[in-house]
Amino acid sequence: MVQLYNLHPFGSQQVVPCKLEPERFCGGGRDALFVAAGCKVEAFAVAGQELCQPRCAFSTLGRVLCLAYSEAGISNETLQLDSDDFVICQKPVELLGEKSSQSGVSVTLESTGLDDKTIKYYHVQHLLYKRFAPDISSLVLSDDIKLHSLQLLPIYQTGSPTTDRKKLSQEKELLSLFCFFSLPHVGYLYMVVKSVELMSVYQYPEKSQQAVLTPQFLHVITSNNLQCFTVRCSAAAAREEDPYVDTTLKACPPVSMDVCALRIQLFIGLKAICHFKNHIILLTKADPEAIPERREPPKRLLSRKGTNVKFKTPPVAEAGWNLYIVDTISPVQLYKEMVDYSNTYKTAKTQSCIHLLSEAHLLVRAALMDASQLEPGEKAELLEAFKESCGHLGDCYSRLDTQYSHLALPYYKMSGLSMAEVLTRADWPLEDGSQKYERGLIFYINHSLDENLDEELSEELAAKVVQMFHMAEPKQLPHILCSPSMKNINPVTAMNYLSKLDTSGFSSILVTLTKAAMALKMGDLDRHRNEMKSHPEMKLVCGFILEPRLLIQQRRGQIIPTELAVQLKDTQPGLLVASVLGLQKNNKIGIEEADSFFKVLCGKDKDTIPQLLVDLWEAQLVAGLPDVVLQELFFKLTSQYIWRLSKMQPPDTIPLRTSEDLINACSHYGLIYPWVNVLISSDSLADKSYTEDLSKLQSLICGPSFDIASIIPFLEPLSEDTIAGLSVHVLCRTRLKEYEQCIDTLLERCPEAIIPYANHELKEENRTLWWKKLLPELCHRVKCGGEKGQLYLSSLKETLSVVAVELELRDFLNVLPEDGTAAFFLPYLLYCSRKKSLT
Repeated sequence: MVQLYNLHPFGSQQVVPCKLEPERFCGGGRDALFVAAGCKVEAFAVAGQELCQPRCAFSTLGRVLCLAYSEAGISNETLQLDSDDFVICQKPVELLGEKSSQSGVSVTLESTGLDDKTIKYYHVQHLLYKRFAPDISSLVLSDDIKLHSLQLLPIYQTGSPTTDRKKLSQEKELLSLFCFFSLPHVGYLYMVVKSVELMSVYQYPEKSQQAVLTPQFLHVITSNNLQCFTVRCSAAAAREEDPYVDTTLKACPPVSMDVCALRIQLFIGLKAICHFKNHIILLTKADPEAIPERREPPKRLLSRKGTNVKFKTPPVAEAGWNLYIVDTISPVQLYKEMVDYSNTYKTAKTQSCIHLLSEAHLLVRAALMDASQLEPGEKAELLEAFKESCGHLGDCYSRLDTQYSHLALPYYKMSGLSMAEVLTRADWPLEDGSQKYERGLIFYINHSLDENLDEELSEELAAKVVQMFHMAEPKQLPHILCSPSMKNINPVTAMNYLSKLDTSGFSSILVTLTKAAMALKMGDLDRHRNEMKSHPEMKLVCGFILEPRLLIQQRRGQIIPTELAVQLKDTQPGLLVASVLGLQKNNKIGIEEADSFFKVLCGKDKDTIPQLLVDLWEAQLVAGLPDVVLQELFFKLTSQYIWRLSKMQPPDTIPLRTSEDLINACSHYGLIYPWVNVLISSDSLADKSYTEDLSKLQSLICGPSFDIASIIPFLEPLSEDTIAGLSVHVLCRTRLKEYEQCIDTLLERCPEAIIPYANHELKEENRTLWWKKLLPELCHRVKCGGEKGQLYLSSLKETLSVVAVELELRDFLNVLPEDGTAAFFLPYLLYCSRKKSLT
């Protein structure tokens, strides 16, 4: 059953001054109306509220059978409807899309008048096959299955941004295509863009004669009525145009929503209808039997002789026809009437209110589809009406307890209303004076507060929000209180509501942390400490994962550490780092976001790295976060270690982990090579405060995962003049297998480390360097003497011991220096000659 509203979509009307009875008529161009009768065509100017004026007339070579207007450069598309003979036993059939080609009805394109180049661009596409069963109850074939008003309606979009984003394109873009046809008592509207789909079925209250479809309405004429129905074209086109429709961002009334009749207006003798912009052209003609017989007026007696009076015959009114132009009122005017009408349902909390407001919304949407037809002022008025309609629909869905209550969120978003404005509109007391907040409003407020909007509610509105959730969704209270929009909440008020919560049904840890945060706002440090001590540290981490905004908030795109985060930085930095790491593991915070958080928290600029951030990076390595690019993390850590070593800059806070902790907990930190410790111990560092940075850097270089080549360009600030810098450079060259250069460096700078170095590095395929590189170098340096002569001599003896074991006697003799003292080398030669017999 189609619902009927007594609205007023039709405005003024006027008669077209045709000279002959119209047989065909259509509109076209900017303001032209064409009327054909026989072989003659009259053109009239139709402009706004002015009277319809004749423009010109012309004759055709034959009787006008069809009249249609086409703009220059726009090709016509035609749709053929075949009538089939019906067999009474056949059932109704509907085939959609390509399946309709299985109907057995063949359509062949006629190429008469088309050249070969043109005909290849034409093709037949099957849209729909529908077979209707006639009403045989009277045993007489009725005309209930007679089709009429077949129409294709394209919906275009204009005014979309061009590639340079500065101008609006005036080219039309096809959004959707609709197909309509009608039976005498029912009409069918299909969408035929990507697939063929039945959108709406129109049940007429009486037998129809003709119908015309527009983007806003379906106009139907019967013998004595002009009927105006709503359509769903704009709802379908909106979904084709915008992928965000039907999400939490945007909404649109559904295509499946029941249609309604806006008005059924009495109009006697309707015969034909057409639509042209905001005009409806109607042909009326009275039935011959209905025309009253006109009699000649009686002759009057003349009082004077010689007076000749000629009587005029009545005008040709007996024909009983008229061609009317009926204007449809502006979309904004009809929209306002529909909104006013909807207020009759507002207090009753019925679906009728949503239905009528949805119709009003779609009316405005349809008017906005083709922006090229709108004046700037008219478009601004429509946009304002669109936002207002979204606000009305948001009110309905927030107020009514329906399964679609969640739609309050996208409609309020599209309305442009602030959260404070929505809250002000949302105060609906019940009859007993109490208040009940429906789930649509709660859903909107909950999501809005969760989205970190830049809007800050006043203390009064924040208290109202807390009261709402205490009544409707108490378990959401901790989350609500952590929103940046609730910054102005009185902490005493918040603490009172939190104290009333029954924590048995949900996470008590979240309530505890929220209480701790509120206690800080109140300046009650004792209560804050008591709340933080009531749970073990790992459980507190879980609480922060449940609600990250206890630590990190965003306002106007900027990361803002909370007061609780500042307190943890000073009192429990380990908990703070562990919590941020937990947020990263659970995808609650990104890598860059975490870095920015610690920089802001510690008051550092973007180029200065606080120790707490280094602690986080080290914790990320230990945890093995899957989203962290390993080499990038290595680069961050090594860059910071190198920078502080080069500047002899100690950490700004005590590191949470020592190098030994990291080696024991993380495979990426390797055991530092023994020779490195010898090298380091050879010189006492002037400042021991940064030895941990050195040990961690050395450990990373010694680890299995580190890409050594990537760090070489960044070692320049770390001078080899210091033992710390020397150890890092030699480590890197060693990892790059530059052993000979390392041997030269150690012999020159730290000979006591050469044997530990050789024992650790010169193995397997590198073992030959003992006698090919190390032995000749030591012999040369012992011979030269100097202050390090004794160190070189002891290193030479240990080297000879190794070479004597590795080489055969003949090979051993070949590597010894020719000018060496025989007595010095004799013990090693004897051992080399005897080792074979010993084995």
